[in-house]
Amino acid sequence: MGKIIDESVQGTTLSLQKQKSNGRKLYIESYGCQMNFSDSEIVASILANEGFDTTQELNEADLVLINTCSIREKADLTVRKRLEKFNAVKKQRPHLKVGVLGCMAERLKHQFLEEEKIVDMVVGPDAYKDLPNLIQEIDEGRNAVNVILSKDETYGDIAPVRLNSNGITAFVSITRGCDNMCTFCVVPFTRGRERSRDPQSIIEEVNHLWDKGFKEITLLGQNVDSYLWYGGGLKKEYSKASDMEKALAVDFAQLLEKVALAQPRMRIRFSTSNPQDMTLDVIRIMAKYNNICNYVHLPVQSGSNRILKAMNRLHTREEYFELIDNIRKIIPDVSISQDMISGFPTETEADHQDTLSLLEYVKYDYGFMYAYSERPGTMAERKLEDDVPPETKKRRLAEIIALQREHCRERTEQHLGKIQEVLIEGLSKKSDEHWMGRNSQNTVAVFPKKQYKVGDFVMVRMDSCTSATLIGEAIRKN
Repeated sequence: MGKIIDESVQGTTLSLQKQKSNGRKLYIESYGCQMNFSDSEIVASILANEGFDTTQELNEADLVLINTCSIREKADLTVRKRLEKFNAVKKQRPHLKVGVLGCMAERLKHQFLEEEKIVDMVVGPDAYKDLPNLIQEIDEGRNAVNVILSKDETYGDIAPVRLNSNGITAFVSITRGCDNMCTFCVVPFTRGRERSRDPQSIIEEVNHLWDKGFKEITLLGQNVDSYLWYGGGLKKEYSKASDMEKALAVDFAQLLEKVALAQPRMRIRFSTSNPQDMTLDVIRIMAKYNNICNYVHLPVQSGSNRILKAMNRLHTREEYFELIDNIRKIIPDVSISQDMISGFPTETEADHQDTLSLLEYVKYDYGFMYAYSERPGTMAERKLEDDVPPETKKRRLAEIIALQREHCRERTEQHLGKIQEVLIEGLSKKSDEHWMGRNSQNTVAVFPKKQYKVGDFVMVRMDSCTSATLIGEAIRKN
């Protein structure tokens, strides 16, 4: 989802059904947020038409691509280690070509290509349609690079493949880039300014997914609430649109309703949201349609107004509380999750206590919590000293996680005794005799398999729980 980093899928390789006409092998690894994994699906679709089948065996590959992330330092280190591995394989397979895709591309293009000479090709997130030309360049023995950021590329005309999909849930990208310029974040510099995808192409993709048997989609973007289609182009240039374009413009609440109406039996989620851009119109649409899940991921990053200002988050803690209160008035059983950063530059103990008090007020269902990591190219890196000692960051993060864990258990227990719809996604991690799925609030539930199958919507009675997982009994198919 959006900028959330799911550690369990980092480095996942993409595997597709082979095509008879394809004679070359592509090995592609993905790192970072779900936007990067979605982009890998687009890349695989483009290259399938250029004669490449995917492989999960590095030693079979003719082309190795690594889709990179610049959000955290750990990702940089991992990518560098993987490139060293690929170059070791290259010594045994001299024809092998290696390329870097995604968010690290622009920042490290000279270092990778010219100084260290560890890659043949560098491709930015808006240049994937140029891959056929770039591959021709490296086939002819020349290095190739395209990191130009686009004002209008949304890949709305590319039907993405599904990355190791369970065939039940899928991500549908609706925006690219970001205009928010949070001082800790490199996304506006690596993915460019914000632009939205044609709503008709989104509806067509959702319809296609339903026809293929998918039961749940997540509308995906760095900031979905900022979605605004007025015929194409950057959001920041909307003020220059004609009166007709403005009259026919589609915002996120309207898009959400269109998707809900297009496939009334398809479950719909969305991520990531931003407090300064989310409107209550979106929440009212969620409440209106049963197939839109009662779950909002609403990153806050800090509970301190002083730190929020330093982060260039264009909301205060009081405005955030008001938004949370209004969301819960409209959807009482809503689930809300957070992103939180500990140890941002100049953060004091008082700022940290403000974050803990915010957690106490909201009592999130779950969260994604990190210690601050200075990222090259961000405003924070250029203008703020990373002055919070590592041991202080670590201790504050541990306190945040411990409090969130308490709230997670408290929120999970609120489901006990209820009968809720669960979409079966696959086997439980702990038992082949149990199914795993999620309720509308995005809480994982496990229950005995019985006669049900993957993709079924079943009504489950929630009997017990761990801190984050419901354990129940399926009563009937829904």
